[in-house]
Amino acid sequence: MMNETVKKTELKKSCINCGAELKYKPGTTNISCEYCGHEESIEIDENGFMELELHPYLQEMGAQKHSEEISMLHCKNCGANQHVEENYKSLHCVYCSMPLVIEDAYKEEWILPGAVLPFQIAKEQSFRIFKKWVSRLWWAPNKLKKAALDPQFTKGLYLPYWTFDAQLLASYTGQRGEYYYETRRVRNAQGKMVTQRVRKTRWYPASGEVFGFVDDTLIKASNQKKGRVPHKIARWNLKLLQPFNSSFLSGFVTEKYTIPLKQGHLQSKEVARDIATRWCRQDIGGDTQRVTSMDMQLSEETFKHILLPVYVSAYRYKGKEYNFFINGENGEISGSRPYSFWKIFLAMMAVVLLIVLFVYFGGA
Repeated sequence: MMNETVKKTELKKSCINCGAELKYKPGTTNISCEYCGHEESIEIDENGFMELELHPYLQEMGAQKHSEEISMLHCKNCGANQHVEENYKSLHCVYCSMPLVIEDAYKEEWILPGAVLPFQIAKEQSFRIFKKWVSRLWWAPNKLKKAALDPQFTKGLYLPYWTFDAQLLASYTGQRGEYYYETRRVRNAQGKMVTQRVRKTRWYPASGEVFGFVDDTLIKASNQKKGRVPHKIARWNLKLLQPFNSSFLSGFVTEKYTIPLKQGHLQSKEVARDIATRWCRQDIGGDTQRVTSMDMQLSEETFKHILLPVYVSAYRYKGKEYNFFINGENGEISGSRPYSFWKIFLAMMAVVLLIVLFVYFGGA
């Protein structure tokens, strides 16, 4: 049986004027009615983000303390799992545009998000960004231009990520390299003797300890079939994160994490190791460095589940899926694109015709 917190987060607010569902208004901390314009403020938790102690959750001892049940829809075509904070009569998968069957919705547990970066760009603005990008594509089929304007093809999606915090301590041994230069006489390609300045390195032993706080290591929490979300747009200003409130999700689709916390933690440790190595090199100093051994320890580890915004446009062209992504915070766009055979063919025919006419009239 769900607790009171779970029940509260699943309640959808209705407009006091007309009864329509209130949806999050991008770029604000308000929910609004798209029919009569009524707005209400989203209550922001003054206590800030919920950072959870890591190890109880890794041992599955704390998993029930900060979790809830949510309704999920599974796409049978591409396998994506998505949660919708809206009473859709019909819905298409954000990734492949195939219809989803609302009656197939099921309940699933998730660790509650600790923070969300709300959409800063409205869907209408995403259309303008998409349309401008499409207009610059040569040989694009007309159906692509339709996708840039049709709301059926474009959805706002919250992507799941893990963030990890920790105190880092690392002891190391290595070498500090200092450059010096020697001159020597060598014969060049023309056979002449010339003076050449050669850089060499003197190595000195080094050892020590480095320590510091590793803040918000960001780890993708969804496999995102075929690696769809491009690295180019996967950059957000985490200073805009807000303490989680389900009202920010209203009107958007949320993808549930499929990369478990344990696996995300292992990836975060690799990132922490890279950070520790960089700190060791800075501590060694000199012109160049070698880290021959390093013992890294992490303590006071915490984590949170966060949601980050993108707009996704998905459609099929001649049996193949195409996706286009717009960062819902800063408007960066990236995607794959098809080519129109007939546009290319007609353009080539036009070029051939021009060449024939040029040769014919040029020789007359």
